[in-house]
Amino acid sequence: MTIDRVTLNDPEARSADPVAENVAALKALFPAAVADGRIDFDTLRQLLGDEVDDGDERYGLNWPGKRRARRLALTPSTGTLRPAREDSVDWDTTRNLMIEGDNLEVLKLLQKSYAGKVRLIYIDPPYNTGNDFVYPDDFSDSLNNYLSRTGQLESDGVRNTSNRETSGRYHSDWLTMMLARLSLARPMLTHDGVILLSIDDFEVQRARDLMDQVFGEENFIASLTWDKSRKNDAKLFSAGHEYMLVYARSLSTLKEQSTIWREGKPGTREIWTEYLALRDKHGNNDAAVENDLKVWFRELPKNSPAKKWSRYSRVDKHGPWRDRDISWPGGDGPKYELLHPRTGKPCRIPERGWIYADPEEMQRQIKLGTVVFREDESEPPFRKFHLRPVSEEVLENSSDAEEETDTSDDDLATQVRTTYIYKQAQVSVKALRSLMGSKAFSNPKDHEELAALFSYVTAGSSDHTVMDFFAGSGSTGHAVLNQNGADGGRRRYILVQLPEMLDPGKKEQKSAAALCDKLGKPRTIAELTKERLRRAAAQVKADHPDTQSDLGFRVYKLATSNLRAWEPGEDLAADLLAASDNIVQGRTEDDLLTELLLKQGIDLTEPMLTETIAGAPVHAMGGGVLVVCIAPITAANAEALADGIADWILRLNPVAATTVFFKDAGFENDVAKANVAAILEQRLEDQLLKVRSL
Repeated sequence: MTIDRVTLNDPEARSADPVAENVAALKALFPAAVADGRIDFDTLRQLLGDEVDDGDERYGLNWPGKRRARRLALTPSTGTLRPAREDSVDWDTTRNLMIEGDNLEVLKLLQKSYAGKVRLIYIDPPYNTGNDFVYPDDFSDSLNNYLSRTGQLESDGVRNTSNRETSGRYHSDWLTMMLARLSLARPMLTHDGVILLSIDDFEVQRARDLMDQVFGEENFIASLTWDKSRKNDAKLFSAGHEYMLVYARSLSTLKEQSTIWREGKPGTREIWTEYLALRDKHGNNDAAVENDLKVWFRELPKNSPAKKWSRYSRVDKHGPWRDRDISWPGGDGPKYELLHPRTGKPCRIPERGWIYADPEEMQRQIKLGTVVFREDESEPPFRKFHLRPVSEEVLENSSDAEEETDTSDDDLATQVRTTYIYKQAQVSVKALRSLMGSKAFSNPKDHEELAALFSYVTAGSSDHTVMDFFAGSGSTGHAVLNQNGADGGRRRYILVQLPEMLDPGKKEQKSAAALCDKLGKPRTIAELTKERLRRAAAQVKADHPDTQSDLGFRVYKLATSNLRAWEPGEDLAADLLAASDNIVQGRTEDDLLTELLLKQGIDLTEPMLTETIAGAPVHAMGGGVLVVCIAPITAANAEALADGIADWILRLNPVAATTVFFKDAGFENDVAKANVAAILEQRLEDQLLKVRSL
C-alpha cells in the first residue's frame, strides 16, 4: 500500500458528486444503458419503452436559466467550512450548527454528512418583491463569487443586488436561484421528512410549480394560509396573508407509517391542570370534583381557550368527559344486538347503526367505562368522550384517579390543524424588538407559531434535525430552542445565513447596523442571527431553569479548501518549493479536521477522540472511521506511531473500515512514509480502507 497525496481534483477534496451518483444508480437499474461511464440514451429509451416523451411539447415549468441552475446544483464544491470557536456557545457539547455562507455552496458541502438525516426543512426565502435580496449566482465559479461579495478575496467584488421588475428575466432569475437550492435540499430529508416553504402572492404560483418539479406533485401535502395583518392603505383588497407550501420527501412513506398529525386542543392543558388540583383537594369524591370543575368553567374569562371546552365538565376516575353520540358517522353502520345490563333486553339500535363495527370492540369499550347505558333499553346508550383518551393500560394500572398525576399534551384531546393560521405580525415584531433591544429585523416569522408547527408536522417526535438555509433573523433556531425548553425535546437545528452586509444609509437597515456597532461585530445579517440565538437561549433558560436542552451552537464559515491549488507564477522554482506543502498558509489543525469530516461524510458535531501516540497527537472521529495525524513524522518514530495507531483502531473497533490521513509535508522522508503505510496495511488488513496524505 502507498500513501497517495490528495489534490483538489480528488473526490476527498470535493463535496458529493450527484452526477456520478446518478450514473451509478442508473447503471444499477439499466446496466445495458451505461458504457464507459457514459449514458447510451438510445438504449435507455428502448428499455423504457412507451414511458419516454420524445415530443417537443411537454407540460411543465420552463424558463431561461433552468438548465444552468441544474448544472450548478450538480457541480461539486471544492470549498470547506472553517470553525469559529470564538463566535460559538458550548462548542464541545452542542449539536446545533450556525453556518455563515452562500447556502448553495453550504448545501453541497453538507451532502456527504447530512443527506437523508434532516427530518424537517423550513425556509423563508426572498419573495422576489424587487427589494429583497436575490443571490446573484456566478455559474462559472459560485464559491469565488461568494468570497468576492463578502470581501474575502481581493477584487472589486460583486454587490448584493435586488431583482427589479425592469429586469428582462425577473421571474426567471428567482426561479433559477431557487431551483439550484431546492434540488440540493431534497436529498437532505429523511424518507419521512417534510419541507415547508413560506412565500407570498407574488411568486406562490411559480413556487408551487417549482416544488412539484423538485419534490413531485404526488408529495404535496397542503398549502397553508398565514393571515398576519390587515393593510388599511390597500386600494382594493387587503392582502395581509402569506402562504406556506408543505411537501413530503415521500408521502407514501408517511402513509405507510400510519403517520397521524395531531395537536392538543388549545385550553385542554389548563383543564387537566385544574382537574388534577381538584383531585388533590377532593380525592376520590367524583361529585365534588365535578361540581368545582363546573364552577371553574363558569368563572373563566370569555377569551380563555379552555372556555370552548366547557362540555368537559363531567368527571369520573379517568378525568373530565363529555357525552357523545354512539351511532355510525356515515351511512348504514353495523346493527348487531346489544343487551341492556339491567333489563337484559336488546337496546334500541341507532338509525345509522353502532359506531363500533365489531361487537367485541363494543364490549371492550363497555369494559373501559366509555359506554353509558340509559335507564332502560328504549334508548341507545351514549359514549363518554374523555379529555384524556382512556386505554386498557390506564384501566389496569390506575385503581383510582390519585395515581394519574400528569399527562402530556399528546394524551389530551387533540385535533387536526386547519390550513389557516391567524397571528398578527406585530406580535413577533414586538417580541423580537424586546429580545434584541431594537428593531433589528423588519418581518421576522413568529417563532412560537413555528415551534408549534414544527412539533405538529414531525408527529410529536422530539429528537430530530431541523434545517433552515435562509436563516435570516434566526426564527427557526429560536423556535427549536423554545420547543425543546417546553417539552424537554432533543431537537437540533442547522442554520445557514449569508453574511450579507448591512447599509446604515438605508432606513430599513439603520437600526440593525447600529446594533452590530453596539455589539462590536461586523455589520452583517449573520451577526444578528447569532446574537438572537444567544439571547433566545438565555430567555429559554430563564423561563425553564431546570431545562437540560442544548442551548448552544457551533459557528462555521464558508471558505476555500485548506488544500493549496497549483498556481505557477513567474518564479517556477519558488512555486515548486512552496507546493511541497499542500496546506494553505494560515490554516489550523481545526480547519483541516473540519474539512476531513465534511469530505468523509461525518457529522460535524460527532465527538472527537484524541490520543498521544509516539509523541504525536492523533485524532479519531466517527468512532474510528476517520483517523488523522498531521504532526511531523520522522523515520525514527514512524514504526512506533504506525503500531500505536493500529492498536488504537483495533480497540475502537469502528463500524466501518478506517481511512487514515497524514500531512504529506509532515513525513521526514519517503522511508518514513513507506514504513507507516506498510505497518498499517499489515496490522489492520480488512479494517483499513485506505491511507491518504494532505
